[in-house]
Amino acid sequence: MSTLPEPRILKFTRWLNETRGLQFDPTTVEGYDAMWRWSVSDLEAFWGAIWDYFAIESPTRHERVLANPVMPGARWFEGAQVNYARQVLRHADAAHAAGHPAIVFQNERMRERGQMQQLSWPELRRQVASLAAALRGMGVQRGDRVCAFLPNTPHAIVAFLAAASLGAIWSVCSPDMGPLAVLDRFRQIEPKVLIGVDGYVYGGVAHDRMAVLRQLLAELPSVRHAVLLRYRDENADAASLAAAGRTLHDFAALVSNEAEFSPEWLPFDHPLWVVYSSGTTGLPKPIVHGHGGIVLESLKMGALHNNVGASVETGDRYHWYSSTGWIMWNTQPGALLGGTTVCTFDGNPGGRIASPDLNTIWQFAADAGATFFGAGAAFYANCLKAGIQPAKVADLSKLRAIGSTGSPLAVDGYRWVWEQMPQVDGQRIWLTPIAGGTDFAGAFVGGLITLPVVEGEMQVRCLGAAVEAWSEADASGRGRSLVDEVGELVCVKPMPSMPLRFWNDAGNKRYLDSYFDMYPGVWRHGDWIRITPRGGAIIYGRSDATINRHGIRMGTAELYRAVEAQPEVIDSLVVDLEYLGRESYMPLFVVLREGLTLDEALVKRLKQAIKEALSARHVPNEIFQVSAIPRTLSGKKMELPVKKLLLGTPAEQVFKLDAMANADCVPWFVAFAAKRVTSPS
Repeated sequence: MSTLPEPRILKFTRWLNETRGLQFDPTTVEGYDAMWRWSVSDLEAFWGAIWDYFAIESPTRHERVLANPVMPGARWFEGAQVNYARQVLRHADAAHAAGHPAIVFQNERMRERGQMQQLSWPELRRQVASLAAALRGMGVQRGDRVCAFLPNTPHAIVAFLAAASLGAIWSVCSPDMGPLAVLDRFRQIEPKVLIGVDGYVYGGVAHDRMAVLRQLLAELPSVRHAVLLRYRDENADAASLAAAGRTLHDFAALVSNEAEFSPEWLPFDHPLWVVYSSGTTGLPKPIVHGHGGIVLESLKMGALHNNVGASVETGDRYHWYSSTGWIMWNTQPGALLGGTTVCTFDGNPGGRIASPDLNTIWQFAADAGATFFGAGAAFYANCLKAGIQPAKVADLSKLRAIGSTGSPLAVDGYRWVWEQMPQVDGQRIWLTPIAGGTDFAGAFVGGLITLPVVEGEMQVRCLGAAVEAWSEADASGRGRSLVDEVGELVCVKPMPSMPLRFWNDAGNKRYLDSYFDMYPGVWRHGDWIRITPRGGAIIYGRSDATINRHGIRMGTAELYRAVEAQPEVIDSLVVDLEYLGRESYMPLFVVLREGLTLDEALVKRLKQAIKEALSARHVPNEIFQVSAIPRTLSGKKMELPVKKLLLGTPAEQVFKLDAMANADCVPWFVAFAAKRVTSPS
């Protein structure tokens, strides 16, 4: 007899039957397909059901669920009022009474001391209220931006919820990001408050970030209040952060007071946060999402597809290994929305760099009692290569599910999970890879606990997500819907968590260019996908030229700025060769000033410049000197053609020589591609 909680999807379908008279059987492929088709054909009925099922609180009724079903421009739940922080902390009293903490936390130093921190729900509420009152005292109002340069600790969650409770707009960058990458993001949105960390420890190595914090503040003149979190060094000197017109605060002091928790009621589409997803040109795209849409998508995805329930009902504890620079960090407060205890770890999942051990994060999951463990696909590939066997060194008996995202999980990754994870009720553990994105802070395809898992395949298209694989656009601008063929991942109907807009995007130009340039009125996500006859999906990698390293997307333009700032470099091109079944490989091609040769010293300096400006994740595997970068007649770098060539597409299909400014450089890239096919790096 099963000891597992009843699947959340079955609770939902029973509720649909009792309250709506709808009958679906998500235990069969055909039954779920009927449910999915209902969810995308009657958007108002489905999303209205999600609102009611999760009992979203609002002091006013919405006029209708969806007023204008177009992309972009859909208007959801007009008239309703919500607040993300209110939805989180409505669980505080019941969860605390049942003995469940809000957050279980550990960092590297705590791990070495055998320590684990638990933050109770009442303490989370108290700290959020205290910081919110302090922010209000600084003059923070609805719509003001509160930015953070923080690691993955409870402080970041507290700061986010405090900002959200006031209707301020949150944005966060990880402290391992270089100052150029952070400034490219925060400059665009002009924060009033910057919350920064003095440093952090990763892999046993301490990183002082005070100099970076000083640089950020010096180049963000809109900041009127700087808040310092002393995390690496409790004696960090904050005086150097002070300046005329800017007040300095201590984070610990701001969360130490008693204050009433009174989050503001906000319109459904009031901005919640700005996240960033880079394209191939220009600055990172500052994407604005709303309170209501994020609440609905997070609850739907967490409960119905990830099968994570309130800890009071299920005992669930959710962990997804992430930095604050990845959208998966947002799933941690997202789990709190459903009343689930979250387990957060700050540090290297492989322990000390000097003596690496990927069992480190598995041991944390065991000690924290995680029931759901998630990580990027690259992490599981690394575990496989390292030959580790987590279940032999850690008690993972509480684990019920393994999540994966960030890049396609290869078949070997599925097999490693099933071989190395403990069985659950005598069955192999449920493995649920998902694919979605920062762009809409959700998932298009994911898992379902009631259906079988086929290795190499994601189980289902998510409820409410009208996902299809499309062929190239025809003369009318539409593609042909494909089954069992690789095509562009598109979403043909709106979802509540799609962006409200991009920040400072006149006429929605960048927004339209980013998602609706290929198929007007239809969201093109930028992935290659195949919908299987079973209704599952296989993602093959990016169909555009953005860089996707370990789940962190970065625009090529950002890397070019770092590389071409070097006096020796006059041009460059980078491609990320992520593709299902192949190890990710990112080469950088550079054109040097006449008479110069790429030597080991310059390679080292270029890699260091990229690491400092962006992050260590975005350092290329190899750097090559070339005579010229392929460009169109209009001067655009031909990133996607080079990428397709290096993935095996014949040159005559990707290069239109008569439309190029410098076709004479093509033979070198053709030869390089041929060499990679015979002896890939």
